[in-house]
Amino acid sequence: MNRRLQPDECRVPADITPHSPPPAPRRGRCSQTAFSLLEVMIASGIFFMAVFAILAMVSSVLRNARGLRRVELDAGMVAAQVCRTNRLSDGTESGDFGNLYPDYSWETDTYQVLTNGLYQVDIVVRRRGLPQPVDSMSIYVFSPDSATLPGRPAFR
Repeated sequence: MNRRLQPDECRVPADITPHSPPPAPRRGRCSQTAFSLLEVMIASGIFFMAVFAILAMVSSVLRNARGLRRVELDAGMVAAQVCRTNRLSDGTESGDFGNLYPDYSWETDTYQVLTNGLYQVDIVVRRRGLPQPVDSMSIYVFSPDSATLPGRPAFR
């Protein structure tokens, strides 16, 4: 389309020189743009769906990692059971950990040491199929009310 220019359209304003910055754009009612409420709501929904999907994935990964963690068994569980009672007797005892640790068993050897009522308990935890013990521990328990077996001296 050939349109003829009007004389005031071709004129350059007098205050503009070749080295001056370009004039600021005129702000009219049509030049202001913004997001509508619907666009903001959709963007927020997408953002929160992505955040919750990432949180669900992290939670699932942590749960799976917790399931893969091997909890090592130590003799402290048996020591807690031995110390729970006030009466000890000389001799050996053995047992297992039931369904909690099905392949493990424990042995204790209890004997009175040089003072009245002081016992030493040697604890060994073994796993079925392994020649070496998994853990071993010796503890001293003061139990003056415990009786000694015949044949062992009572230090009183």
